[in-house]
Amino acid sequence: MKTALITGASSGIGLELAKNHAQKGDNLVLVARSEQKLNELKKELENHYKITATVIALDLSNPEAAYHLFELTEKHHIKVDYLINNAGFGDFEEFSKSDLNKAQQMIDLNISSLTILTKLYLDGMLERKSGKIMQLASTASFQPGPLMAVYYATKHYVLAFSEAIAEELKGSGVSVTALCPGPTASGFQNAADLGESKLVKDKKLPTSAEVAKYGYKAMMKGKRVAIHGFQNKLMAFSVRFTPRSWVTALVKKLSDKA
Repeated sequence: MKTALITGASSGIGLELAKNHAQKGDNLVLVARSEQKLNELKKELENHYKITATVIALDLSNPEAAYHLFELTEKHHIKVDYLINNAGFGDFEEFSKSDLNKAQQMIDLNISSLTILTKLYLDGMLERKSGKIMQLASTASFQPGPLMAVYYATKHYVLAFSEAIAEELKGSGVSVTALCPGPTASGFQNAADLGESKLVKDKKLPTSAEVAKYGYKAMMKGKRVAIHGFQNKLMAFSVRFTPRSWVTALVKKLSDKA
C-alpha cells in the first residue's frame, strides 16, 4: 500500500486529491493549518475507503514547519510515495499597496516550503528508485501578472523548478508533474480577494474535483506539465509568440475588477 502526502489538504484541489488517492487505496498524510477540517476529512476517508489517514496540522508559510513535517513522518516511519505540494495562496492588489508581510508569507509558502519538502522527500524516493511528486503551479506560471505580481512570480518559479528537476530525474524512477489549473471553483478566490476580478466574476469555473482528477491522472502517467482545460492550454502556448508588453497589458485588463 502506497502513501500520499498532501499539503493544503483541508479544502479545494488538495481535498479532492486526497479523495482520489483514498479511492485508489492509498494511505494519506493530510497537512494544513486547520486540524478540525483535517480530522473531519480523515474520518470521512477512513470510513469510506478503509485506508489510514494521518493528520498533521502545520502552517507551512513558516519554512521551519517543512522541516518539522519531514521529521514527524520520519519519526513515525511513514514512507511517502507521492508528494503533493498543493498548499499556496495569492493576493489581489497592486504591489505598491500590498501588505509586505503577506507577500513574504506567500513566497515562503509557495516557494520556500515547496522547495524544502521536495528536497527532503526526494532523497528517499531516489534511494527506492520510485516516487511521484506533484507541484501545484498555475496558468499564472506562464506570464507576469499585474495586480497579483508576487503570486504569478511564485508560480513561475514552481513551473520552472519542476520542469528542471523533472529533466534531472529522467530515468531515476521518480517523476515530477507541474499541475497548472486556471481559475477554479475553490476557496482560493475568497482567500485572495479575487471575487470582483474579471477572471472569476460571473464565470463558470471548473470544479476542484475536475482539476484534481485531471491532475491525478497526469501525475500517475508521469506527465511533466499538465494544463487543465483547452482554453488554458491555448493561452499558455500563445503567450510564447506574443510581445511581453502586450501579454502583461492583457493580463492586467483581464484581472482588473469587473
